[in-house]
Amino acid sequence: MPAIITNKFRIHNAEKFSTALTGASNVFYLGIGRPQAFTTSTRPDSRTVNEGSDASPLTPVDSIQEEFYTFDDLLAAKKVAISDISFVIPRRNWTSGTVYDYYRHDYGNRVTGTTSTQTANSGATTLWDSTYYVVSSTYQVFKCLDNNSNATSTVEPSVSDGETSILTTGDGYKWKYVYTLSAAQQTNFLSTDFMAVATNSTVSSAAIDGAINIVKIKTAGTGFTTSGGSTITAIPIRGDGSSGTVTVTLTGGAISAVTVTNVGSGYTYGYITVADINAGTNSAGGGSGTELDCIIEPKGGHGFNTIEELGGYYVMLNTNFEAGEAANSGDFTTANDFRRVTLLKDPKSGGSAASANTLRGTKAILVTSPSGDFTVDEEINQATTGAVGKVVEWDSSNNILYYIQTRFNDEGVDSNGNLTAFSGTNTITGQSSSVTATPSSSTTTVDSIVFTSGYNSGEIDADEGDIIYIENRSPITRASDQTENVKLVIEF
Repeated sequence: MPAIITNKFRIHNAEKFSTALTGASNVFYLGIGRPQAFTTSTRPDSRTVNEGSDASPLTPVDSIQEEFYTFDDLLAAKKVAISDISFVIPRRNWTSGTVYDYYRHDYGNRVTGTTSTQTANSGATTLWDSTYYVVSSTYQVFKCLDNNSNATSTVEPSVSDGETSILTTGDGYKWKYVYTLSAAQQTNFLSTDFMAVATNSTVSSAAIDGAINIVKIKTAGTGFTTSGGSTITAIPIRGDGSSGTVTVTLTGGAISAVTVTNVGSGYTYGYITVADINAGTNSAGGGSGTELDCIIEPKGGHGFNTIEELGGYYVMLNTNFEAGEAANSGDFTTANDFRRVTLLKDPKSGGSAASANTLRGTKAILVTSPSGDFTVDEEINQATTGAVGKVVEWDSSNNILYYIQTRFNDEGVDSNGNLTAFSGTNTITGQSSSVTATPSSSTTTVDSIVFTSGYNSGEIDADEGDIIYIENRSPITRASDQTENVKLVIEF
């Protein structure tokens, strides 16, 4: 049975997701992880797991195993704020010398009188795949309503912000201004491939539901005559709307141009009959064979709801990781790199719903009498317990050792194949540096971290909450004077 999921369903899902991100019922965090290199890792049973390489990370898999893996080496996470979220659409820069598609309401439908599909000049068979909108060099966004019979665009559209009339440029293109990217949108929600989409209130208020601004000539017809001059006026647009009228221009008895003189309102379909043309003002009758396509505007009119009209079924999250996030307890290490970006829904911290602006994922040990400096990424072992971990950061100023424990040899599992927690005051030894240190037995707070008998288990509870996005990438090196800007785009 033929069926489709419509674009409106995709927009509905994007809206629901955006509502979840900004609502009070859920909380979302953007996290970074994977300080260790992508490589072939060995399990306690001596079987190996190929995880790709730093140069060619594997595409994440949508599996239960992948979700557990992601929690293993999560370094830190930052709460997604309302100001971090926007609907976006693919970015299409206006470029001179390009033939742009024009807006049609019927791309993908059958061309009347044929079994052929209505396609755009670009070959697109849906409106949202066509190139019918552009962003100018001044960040104004326009819809192309007419491309002058597939002519090349050579004049960049430009109007005053909030302009509501249709712009005709010198190359014969007709453009409809819909909105301008604000300075904040340019900074936060503009990338090489995507741009923010929004509705301009002035344009929306002026939009006319069911207006017809464009009529295209499918077949020019023959034999049309006038009682004088070359135009026939006051030709009505029939359909379920009202008050629409057009004027046609004749060249050699054929219709060569159609001008809308009254856009009318309320049309969801419209047509112009040969009989009405022959009965129009200044007509001398006799014409036949013309077919004119009335272009139906989206619900509410052009610019009424720009997010729907331009296919805003993408949501962008824009988050900055500002060095160590000193303003948020310094939860982000700058001593190590990361290879994974993750979106978490409703994580827990200390057994309760997470609420802090940032969360540290690494475990920490407060040590005494270190014999030297532990090195980043080295294996650490603990006497007696047999615990194994991998160093993420060594804070020599406060004698804090940050580490992770994964499910692989030399990274988290002990010689018996178990993940054993570090505990007590048993000596910890770095396997590359040979540095030794003794865990403190104190319950104290150092550098905003609460240690219980020398240990802190991190601020992200393992395997609590949902991982809803995973992206693997080549290593991103962090620094104390560096900010990483992550723009995450989710398509529905």
